[in-house]
Amino acid sequence: MSSIPLPHPIARKPPRIGLVHATALAMSPIEAAFDRSWPEAMRMNLLDASLSIDRAAHAELQPEMFRRFRQLADYAVGTGCDALLFTCSAFGPAIEAVAREQAVPVLKPNEAMFELALQRAAEGKTRIALVATFEPSIGSMAEEFRRLSQSRAIRVDFCTLFVPEAMDDLARGEPALHHRKIADAVASELDGCDTVMLAQFSMAAAQREVSAAVPRCQVLSSPDCAVSALKERVLGVA
Repeated sequence: MSSIPLPHPIARKPPRIGLVHATALAMSPIEAAFDRSWPEAMRMNLLDASLSIDRAAHAELQPEMFRRFRQLADYAVGTGCDALLFTCSAFGPAIEAVAREQAVPVLKPNEAMFELALQRAAEGKTRIALVATFEPSIGSMAEEFRRLSQSRAIRVDFCTLFVPEAMDDLARGEPALHHRKIADAVASELDGCDTVMLAQFSMAAAQREVSAAVPRCQVLSSPDCAVSALKERVLGVA
């Protein structure tokens, strides 16, 4: 799936994967994805819920965030992690800075999903939408996706959609309402798309309902894509 060169497989088994979260809502979806696709991987979960709160308070990513992400990464790698996956989608530049500094593989939450969507675009499925329930994530993610498509000269007809209040429903313990709001919004606004990307890890459980609402679209969620890409980069196998 990934176009990134693979490192040599690690010697120690099972590998330890550091999962860094900005909201507890992302933890269950990524754990479920590991259970499905890479159950033998050891997972070290690191949660700082204040990250999403502080991110929502500013239109732009603040310099302080880069320092915090560097500290979180240093701690995770210091525990013996063989790779890091950040599950928070609104912090792309800070995660990219960590990836440049760390010797282990570092994956952004939506990196693998973007790769798959661009593969589909290269095959002619060019109408692509990004759907988010956390509005501050849209700007940086949309910019990253457009940058990727331009760097590879892949034409895309790209748009974004924000679904208000759905994340609050999930946080209140109302997942059915969360899923329905996302599915209704996608069916209303994006039924003509070829590929719909669910931006937040916390949205993954809505994938089935969204897919049923737009049967002509391919609906992608980031946790499963991310686990497959991590396994490939760490072990050298798909």
